[in-house]
Amino acid sequence: MSIWGKIIGGTAGLAIGGPIGALIGLAAGAAVDAGVEANQRPSDATRHVTFTIGVIALAAKMAKADGRVTREEVEAFKQVFRVPPEEMHNVGRVFDMARQHTAGFDAYARQIADLIGSNRAVLNDLLEALFFIAQADGEVHPNELNYIRAVAQIFGYSKDEIAELVHRHVGADPSCPYGVLGVKPSVSDAELKSHYRKLVRETHPDRLIAEGVPNDFIAVATRRVAEINVAYDQIMSERGKK
Repeated sequence: MSIWGKIIGGTAGLAIGGPIGALIGLAAGAAVDAGVEANQRPSDATRHVTFTIGVIALAAKMAKADGRVTREEVEAFKQVFRVPPEEMHNVGRVFDMARQHTAGFDAYARQIADLIGSNRAVLNDLLEALFFIAQADGEVHPNELNYIRAVAQIFGYSKDEIAELVHRHVGADPSCPYGVLGVKPSVSDAELKSHYRKLVRETHPDRLIAEGVPNDFIAVATRRVAEINVAYDQIMSERGKK
């Protein structure tokens, strides 16, 4: 059964609590277990479903931030999750339920943070996905930007880290390779190479797969690694290093 089938089928056999578990119950029209015991490690299937539903919920709540959901944002959402056409109506049901659910976005963000822990690679890709969806209609609304800032803060990002993230997506020239990599033009070749390798290592899809992230979400990492590689190659070419 696909992950979407598990979700809409009430996640039989999985113990998922909190606001994400409640949302699954509403979307599936079925009761779900009360939750995982505090000292019990969730199974991979439970983690996959919880993470996927949590990201859908965060995307849905963000869609409400600027008061409307555009066709471009919906298409961007499909690209992030690579949703099979036959499952789109099910995913749409979860998305709509999340927008209407009384739980706030902060409750979903905290449950995801508890699930992922300190794995910055996964949290980075989640924030990248939110930015990708927010930018799909050609601009990031101020309310969407504040929303992403708040989610990043819940994930444990410092003010400086959040400022750098926002600058790369909104404040920097998107055609500037230095902005893509998050470095200054004055960076030395050695520092640039070290930073580039760190970014690739942290963002590479294989690492996320090893961490148990659902395959549906790997598209974000794949796209980000491609952007990093292109930006690095462009800088090195301009410096006459290639």
